Amino acid sequence: MSSVAPFPGPQKDPSAANRAAPPPDAAQPRLRDPRLDFYRGIAMFIILAAHIPGNRWTGWIPARFGFSDATEIFVFCSGMASAIAFGGSFARQGWWLGTARVAFRCWQVFWAHIGLFFFLAMSLAAIDLHGGFEKSYVNSLNLGHFFKDPMPQIVGIFTLTYVPNYFDILPMYLVVLMMMPLMMGLEKVGLWAVATVSVLIWLTANPYMIGLGPNGISFPAEPWSDREWFFNPLGWQLLFFTGFAFMKGWLPKPPVSRTLIILAAGFLIFSAPFGSGKVLGWVEAWNMDLAETIRPTWKTTAEWREKTDFGLLRYAHFLSLAYLGWVAAGTGGKRLIASGQSAGARIWAVLLQLITKVGQQSLAVFVFSMALARFIGFALDQTDRAVMTTAFANLIGFFLIIGCAYGAAWFKSQPWRAKK
Repeated sequence: MSSVAPFPGPQKDPSAANRAAPPPDAAQPRLRDPRLDFYRGIAMFIILAAHIPGNRWTGWIPARFGFSDATEIFVFCSGMASAIAFGGSFARQGWWLGTARVAFRCWQVFWAHIGLFFFLAMSLAAIDLHGGFEKSYVNSLNLGHFFKDPMPQIVGIFTLTYVPNYFDILPMYLVVLMMMPLMMGLEKVGLWAVATVSVLIWLTANPYMIGLGPNGISFPAEPWSDREWFFNPLGWQLLFFTGFAFMKGWLPKPPVSRTLIILAAGFLIFSAPFGSGKVLGWVEAWNMDLAETIRPTWKTTAEWREKTDFGLLRYAHFLSLAYLGWVAAGTGGKRLIASGQSAGARIWAVLLQLITKVGQQSLAVFVFSMALARFIGFALDQTDRAVMTTAFANLIGFFLIIGCAYGAAWFKSQPWRAKK
């Protein structure tokens, strides 16, 4: 992150020389890192496509080509954004006020989760009640238990002991945010303490790493079964705090090295059949002998690539992908800053602006897109889901989340408070 100070012009007022200079630590306007908002924006588009039921485009999202997917981008970038938004509060205002700011954000995320659940539950119930469709849209999200016995499920929604699969990422994000005061307190002991505790917490979700069996600590997702949260915050906090550490300066910037580029790209390419059933299917079509060699390993690495507890292979895969993204963006993200007057440069500038705006308003866009995806899926159910129809539906969805981002930014700017 860089800061921008105003350039001092000629001193026309003689008294200006006698004015007190601002303190060296005075707040200065800061430029957002373009890499953070760009890649988080990309994740938002992928997340929308991934959650549209029966979407042809989901066959080409990152999850189909390796261990990690857009969820890792979202969590990692959220950690980086939290270092900017909250890390400074801890440094400037102290631990208690920093914790208070985190608590306020947790409050916002909690109500975003509650609002999303009840809005979608109501919307799907309205479709089932008045649509006359053979398909039950309530059951498509496995909400039958909620409507059959709502009293305990309402309590469960508010206490996070009932977390339906579609509504699982915000509770995970909420719990990870609640760990931030702990990590900021440990910073005073030493960065080694932060790293040690984060790894130990991750190991409670992934005990197989130290030979303690396959079952780690998890959070119950519903009272009538032993299903756990689909995203275990004890595992995913490792990725969040990795992003936090890079942006906070706890971890050094990775060097741009041809050797590291080759290693990262090689890992992504050669691990693809082991992390993706889609790629393994391609290998089977190409070479059955090679596929038969890969398949036993693909089965035995299930714990290492598990999404729920954030297995180690997912971590390694994402770090490799993130490193290549870091290199591709250039120093300071210079390749993500549009320049030039050619038609191609102007188009690139517009795309950068739109993607970046979506990344800047990630919480609002995420909540909106999760609801929007179900409505787009409903609309597609009324069609033949042809290639062009699906493409049109996805593009309309992209257009709407861009509109959501600009709308959220407008409301946050509070234009009604501007002085005339």
